[in-house]
Amino acid sequence: MNMSDLILPTIIGAVLFYGIAKNVDIYAVFVDGAMEGAKSAIKIFPYVLAIIFAINLFIHSGAEAFLVKLLTPVTSLIGFPPELLSLAIVKPLSGSGSLGVFKTLLDNYGADSYIGRSASVLMGSSETIFYTTAVYFGAVGIKNIRHTVKVGLIAHCASIFAALIVSRYLF
Repeated sequence: MNMSDLILPTIIGAVLFYGIAKNVDIYAVFVDGAMEGAKSAIKIFPYVLAIIFAINLFIHSGAEAFLVKLLTPVTSLIGFPPELLSLAIVKPLSGSGSLGVFKTLLDNYGADSYIGRSASVLMGSSETIFYTTAVYFGAVGIKNIRHTVKVGLIAHCASIFAALIVSRYLF
């Protein structure tokens, strides 16, 4: 048995013993927490549904494929592999959608190729900007997102650039 197999049971046991030592009704506190979690889930559900619908509409309408086709000549000039365009476009929108694109890239080019390594670094260094902004800001009722999306997209572009540089020179 590995030490890492004991981490979670140890933490759970410590929390339970601490609660017992402090005379806390652990079951009641757990149920209250579960009720708050359910309320939060219901509160953010419309935002999650809206962003999932918008993402699926973008991908399945052909807009994503059109954007890839439109950007391919430009990205080819600067040395950006056109094979990574779909991943770079879908990643800020959808985690599960980008996982599908990522899997396709690995199946087609292999994990040890430049494309596979760049895609791997990109997957680990970028965020689902629009999804997290919609869900998290919606959950707390923030209507004015100010510069969040702009800064997120700038960071995404930086992560694309870093993924290409890191993959080219370190692997």
